[in-house]
Amino acid sequence: MKAFILDRYAKKSALRLGDVPQPAVKDDDVLVEIHAAGLNQLDSKLRDGEFKLILPYRPPLVLGHDVAGVVVRVGRNVRRFKAGDEIYARPRDGRIGAFAEFIAINEADVALKPNNLTMKEAASIPLVGLTAWQVLVDRAKLKKGQKVLIHAGSGGVGTFAIQLAKHLGATVATTASAANADLVESLGADVAIDYRTQDFEKVLSGYDVALNSLDAKTLEKSLNVLKPGGKLISISGPPDPAFGREQGLNWFLRQVLRLLSFGIKRKARARRVDYSFLFMRANGDQLSQITSLIEAGVIRPVVDRVFPFETINDALVYVDSARAKGKVVLTLK
Repeated sequence: MKAFILDRYAKKSALRLGDVPQPAVKDDDVLVEIHAAGLNQLDSKLRDGEFKLILPYRPPLVLGHDVAGVVVRVGRNVRRFKAGDEIYARPRDGRIGAFAEFIAINEADVALKPNNLTMKEAASIPLVGLTAWQVLVDRAKLKKGQKVLIHAGSGGVGTFAIQLAKHLGATVATTASAANADLVESLGADVAIDYRTQDFEKVLSGYDVALNSLDAKTLEKSLNVLKPGGKLISISGPPDPAFGREQGLNWFLRQVLRLLSFGIKRKARARRVDYSFLFMRANGDQLSQITSLIEAGVIRPVVDRVFPFETINDALVYVDSARAKGKVVLTLK
């Protein structure tokens, strides 16, 4: 089958189109013919080698964390899906590979595609949807009447998280450029901070939760908008020892993470704020709950551009530009 291959870690390197074996189907797997694949900053960071110490990959490998397609074969233990089902998924770590014609995915990571979305729209959802769900529902336990700050509201995670937070009954503030203010407000943001002309830490206060997807400076400034007992959750780092334990990293690497996160955790404690790092995990059951929200019209996908499969390197350049509103998607069918 055709696939785009990462031959070695290198910053902004091009992926190579080549032939690789069709993946083997294990007893608990579904084999999916890929119709569309979402692109994420995570793919760029893996390509650049930023996670080579903490994620289980060795080049050559096929990247790609978002997939929508059709089941063509199922393993002997699979009960929830059958050939012909239209599905979407974020394959689990260690088994990614959506930049290809086929992928084998554990059925526990898979959900039926929302019936009101195209394949392209569906491929934009899994990683950002699960990230927002695991931050706001699992980790923050966001409740009606609470206030949440969502950084980069026009990005992939931001556009989804704003809608989910509003569904949960929260007041939502977000940072975005003035050009994207209409977009984030249409998704439900109550307060849109123009990061180019306004300092969010001087405008906002008394917030319960902040979701950071930006740099270390923004992370630290976010402490100032949270009230005592608030939660600062970062998906862009620094990773903390709890993440190291979840990943099964060795003692040395866990100590490295302890050092990396020491500064922000110390400053958070001084303000009686809880800091944690979240690296989302594949979860088909949660994705099914997201499907219900999408089919009910509560959440809509935001797709910026769709690229043909063969132009993936152009698509990655666009993702790296950080100009996308919502998600960037590849189409194979």
